[in-house]
Amino acid sequence: MRRRAQLATAAARLRWGTGTVRAMQPLRFGVFLAPFHPVPHNPTLWLERDLELVEHLDRLGFDEAWIGEHHSGGLEIIASPEVFIAVAAQRTRHIRLGTGVSSLPYHQPLMLLDRMILLDHLTRGRVMFGAGPGQLTSDAHMMGIDPDAQRSMMEQSLDAIMALQRSAEPVTVDAGWFQLRDARLQLRPFSQPHIEMAVAGSFSPTGPRLAGKHGIGLLSIGATSPQGFELLASHWAVAETEAAKNGRAVDRRHWRLVAPMFLADTEAEARRALRFGFEQVSDYLSHVLPIAHTPPMGLDERIDAMNASGAAAIGTADRAVAQIHRLIEQSGGFGTLLLNGGSWGDPASTKRSFEIFAEQVMPHFTGQAQAPVRSHHWVVNEGDDWSGQTRHAIGRAMADYALENPDYHPTLTSPPEPV
Repeated sequence: MRRRAQLATAAARLRWGTGTVRAMQPLRFGVFLAPFHPVPHNPTLWLERDLELVEHLDRLGFDEAWIGEHHSGGLEIIASPEVFIAVAAQRTRHIRLGTGVSSLPYHQPLMLLDRMILLDHLTRGRVMFGAGPGQLTSDAHMMGIDPDAQRSMMEQSLDAIMALQRSAEPVTVDAGWFQLRDARLQLRPFSQPHIEMAVAGSFSPTGPRLAGKHGIGLLSIGATSPQGFELLASHWAVAETEAAKNGRAVDRRHWRLVAPMFLADTEAEARRALRFGFEQVSDYLSHVLPIAHTPPMGLDERIDAMNASGAAAIGTADRAVAQIHRLIEQSGGFGTLLLNGGSWGDPASTKRSFEIFAEQVMPHFTGQAQAPVRSHHWVVNEGDDWSGQTRHAIGRAMADYALENPDYHPTLTSPPEPV
């Protein structure tokens, strides 16, 4: 109990701002859902499970869920995060829903923005627009897009999307791969001054640079990988530098870090649960992410390596708390932690992992853990003799009534303290 109170105090000391200490803010929490489904699988069933998981997260008090866009690979089967969000929004009450991310080179920007603005109205502002170049080069290959051009295409599209939302004048752009002619929005966003925007970044400075250029949020996808972790502070510095160049401002409260975690009541249970899909997901990611290939390892050896490097937090709530403190220290402060949601375990163990996180980890960083602990300690260990005072009050009430009613003779096995 003492340790938990200390952790809550430490979390409460975290301060936020744009370059300087400004005001204390609690951390927010969400989930970054690719999502991953081990193959072979029943896609219809897994999509339903994805929706059920978002409902579960909503009940647990998670703030956000970000839904990915992918078109190849077989594990990440949501092709349109906007469609998924529309369904999920009808099943949830509080959780905000974002595209994590929309691959901008794959879309005409006006059409994509129009769909997002429609969602913004339908959800009464619960939608968020995450933008990226497209993670899977296999997707780009099928569409005839040069992977080397994806980041420049993303920038051209994002420039247009922000201009359409911010400008009162028609927008004309000839980017070669798309055109806008006297383009204007027939429907303004429900959210003001525009839909909440965030741009993804992993290792290159492209994401932080564009976040700063437009004064929008940053999604650090590879925050816990060794290279991504090392670059956290420098990435935020890039965002601040580019914001200053463009007359914008960035806010650490709009910085989101993605951190893979899987929790259980014991580490042994977590390891057993990961037999379901962890190895297949890890092997898949080694083929699609720009990370060094490692020699073949058994499941336990792989978990040990990821825990040791900080690439993931697999085990109990204490490991998750330590990982978040590590990220806070390395980054200098951020606004939202996004758990990387994938089917490492079966649906039941996955839901249990999020329950443990909500119950045992979140309160340390939202400022909610300390007050109940203090109050409990005061009543049980430091306060007056509350039980004695209660007995005395009951005895006084009985004695006062007996004075007024001589025939009142109560019989108690354990009589209250005399007055």
